[in-house]
Amino acid sequence: MKGEGKMVFKSKLKWVGLVGLVLSAFSIFTHFLLARYTEQGISEFQASITIFSWRPLFENADLSTNSPLYRRLWGPGRQLEYIYPHANPRGNYNAAPVVQANGFVFVRIRGGFHEIRNSVFSMQICDVVVISRLLNATLVIPEIQSTTSSKGISSEFKSFAYLYDEDQFIAALAKDVTIVKTLPKNLKGARRKKEIPMFRVPYSASPYFYLRHVLPVLNKHSVVELVISDGGCLQAILPHHLEEYQRLRCRVSFHALRFRQEVQELATKILNRLRAPGRPFIAYYPGMTRDALAYYGCAELFQDVHTELIQHRRSWMIKRGIVKGKLSVNSAEQRLNGSCPLMPEEVGILLRAYGYSWDTIIYVSGGEIFGGQKKLIPLHGMFENVVDRTSLSTAWELSGIYGHEANLVDKYPRTRSFVKEETRLEAWKTSGPRPRPLPPPPARPKYPYNIEGWWGWVAESDNEPESTVMELRMTAHKLLWEAIDYTICVEADVFVPGFDRDGKGRPNFASLVMGHRLYQSAASKTYRLDRREVVKLLEEIRDHLYQANHTWITSVRKHLRKTLLEGLKDESTSSKPLSFLSHPLPECSCLRYGTTETSFQASSPSTQLQVEAALGVTHRCPAWMDGDSISQSREKETEEDLDEDDSTSSGLFFWHSVGNHGGGEVNNKEETQMEDQEELEGADR
Repeated sequence: MKGEGKMVFKSKLKWVGLVGLVLSAFSIFTHFLLARYTEQGISEFQASITIFSWRPLFENADLSTNSPLYRRLWGPGRQLEYIYPHANPRGNYNAAPVVQANGFVFVRIRGGFHEIRNSVFSMQICDVVVISRLLNATLVIPEIQSTTSSKGISSEFKSFAYLYDEDQFIAALAKDVTIVKTLPKNLKGARRKKEIPMFRVPYSASPYFYLRHVLPVLNKHSVVELVISDGGCLQAILPHHLEEYQRLRCRVSFHALRFRQEVQELATKILNRLRAPGRPFIAYYPGMTRDALAYYGCAELFQDVHTELIQHRRSWMIKRGIVKGKLSVNSAEQRLNGSCPLMPEEVGILLRAYGYSWDTIIYVSGGEIFGGQKKLIPLHGMFENVVDRTSLSTAWELSGIYGHEANLVDKYPRTRSFVKEETRLEAWKTSGPRPRPLPPPPARPKYPYNIEGWWGWVAESDNEPESTVMELRMTAHKLLWEAIDYTICVEADVFVPGFDRDGKGRPNFASLVMGHRLYQSAASKTYRLDRREVVKLLEEIRDHLYQANHTWITSVRKHLRKTLLEGLKDESTSSKPLSFLSHPLPECSCLRYGTTETSFQASSPSTQLQVEAALGVTHRCPAWMDGDSISQSREKETEEDLDEDDSTSSGLFFWHSVGNHGGGEVNNKEETQMEDQEELEGADR
């Protein structure tokens, strides 16, 4: 009996030990799994689960939405309230694609976010759909070169799906074009063997190029491959008989192209956090990219190494024929001509002059601000609630949209010196008779913090090195960041662009946002600044930027009001010939029945002519769109009358005291100071 008891006891101990080993193995496996999927380990995983860093600060808890000041700053433009989006086919348009297609069109896309999405420069997905419809071909989901697996992104996504929702794209265009995800097996093999005819499409090709050159080859081989890397695949302005294809562009860009679910959900979260305080917000796009600054010769607006970097890129552009001009350009003259971006400080001064208070929420968008965050310091000084995607989301949320990415072992491959050790030793051996000098000392070790970006090469070489896999991955990440910013900018209460041109002199991210806002809600406030006029106004008070008088403030307000309508006319002549999506009117809009008369009753005859000249929208909306009630403002007050009710017109540029939340004493003090200043100016006159 004793022996049996010992055996049972030993058996129980074995089971307990076995269970302990299993639990230990499971614990170790769980820790390794967490460490792998959080890239930087458990500590960063714990640190990332924190609430986003923005803590809004407001002078007054409540904001009156019925005041004249609120209507002037945030209200819709009354002249544009009767314009509504309408991109459905009109007239003779076969809404269903032909069953018997001529073949397959396979496309490779190169470029950044605005180049991928925009109309004529670089490969635009909207143009690819139009071309497929024009050729009566089946479109294969385009391949975006900057989001392929070779660029270091997650293997969960296949190029196009990294940014957009494939199923939504196919379903939304089912009545226009037949779209498939991949080529048939026999054509896949032919593509691997490079037996498929390929076309490198020239910039802004006409429809006749495809009908005369591409269509015969498509009929013969049943498949063609289009590669567009330096320009658009279809011209922006199409002949009148192809106007339905312009509306097809609108349906693709504004309805079919939806970001994938993870990106859209994060953008919605950030948008909800922006609106959580119950305040409207401004979306601001600086447009300060290295390529744009180099193209327009704005290097002298920066200092030290930033000027050198811009000049290096401009030299590179001149060698490749992108820029036709001299390397050294007078940046001051370029700025006066309106060819350089407005600095964040200058945009902040304009907004304060127009009446936006220091507690206005400003969302800074865009994947790159050349010069770093220090360029935003003056804007932070004028506005307390300046935020971006990083301050409204956590690192864990941002990493969630990237998918599972492999760890890169060689993260900093540029650690070796550009001067090879063998070359220096050979020079020492052949330096002459003895006594010879000592060999050169070894290079000072470099650390990751001064190897990243420009610091690792600009002081040692005239040639910029090739991008590393880590930098290529970061480029793909920037597409997702700009997708989030694009969604927020379109939904913003006010949009202000600092610059609307890219590194090739064509419309950029800001132009796309303005075009989308014009299509979706034409009456929403979008300031299309005339940079030449703005620079002239700023030069008038260059010596006392933060102590402007009432006359100057009135001039700024008149200019900003003018850009709301007259800026549309300028866009139709400057941006639309380069990018249809930057100004999709009048092809993709209509007039609501019964709204034109009501809206024009509150406007002068000259305003009617301005609206017609700027937009040219004459098509009446269909009857089914007339069911919704339209609230039109019939008040006789003008924008100038609203200025008289603005009690914050004085003291706009005096620094606020963050610690004082009462607000009343500060405003009274500022008004007194401005009144004293105006009295002194009146005495001088």
